[in-house]
Amino acid sequence: MSDALYLSLWYPNLRLAALPDKLTAVLASFAAHGGEPLVYAATVWPVSWSEAPVFERVWDRRLQPLGQASGRGQNLGVEPRQAVEQALELLHDDYAYEFQIGWNLWELETAPGFDARWARAPRLVRVTGFGPLFDDGAYQQEGHIRVDFGSDAPFLEEDAELDATAARHVGENVRQLVELTQAAEKDSGATARLLWSELGESLAQRLAARLGMRN
Repeated sequence: MSDALYLSLWYPNLRLAALPDKLTAVLASFAAHGGEPLVYAATVWPVSWSEAPVFERVWDRRLQPLGQASGRGQNLGVEPRQAVEQALELLHDDYAYEFQIGWNLWELETAPGFDARWARAPRLVRVTGFGPLFDDGAYQQEGHIRVDFGSDAPFLEEDAELDATAARHVGENVRQLVELTQAAEKDSGATARLLWSELGESLAQRLAARLGMRN
């Protein structure tokens, strides 16, 4: 069963004024590790998740088909620093700042009447920076910055036969995930990181069990 996968990052004695630079660094790390260089959307949440957003902005985004040169279908958006500057003009202790950015992974595409095939497919990842008072200090558990990767299915593909091709693609996804988490930690100066799942299961343990089933 798939699970939601997150990365939490913490910074020692983080001042709110330093949050924009940290968010910019994390968002910028995606481009070198399978992600897109531009930010798609930003949302600012006041006080808690139950409140209505005080800021919402979508920078147009059209996905360029794989293998095609940039042109009409090119990705659109804004540079991470520009997105962060616009969203964090409203800088408050009890706000959360959420950004969406594209990240490409290998996924097994299946459709009735067609053979299953592996393809690099984009997904939207959410990167959120927390003010210290947002949602009663949620950052203590969630991290000063939290990355929501969505479903962990591309790192396990539990419904697929784990043959040599599947193992290679899953391995590439896992390697990309590890490299991104390391880069985000290093580039933003985090002192602690935690890759965790919503159901509390370890991705590493599930992956080891999955690979063990193949032997």
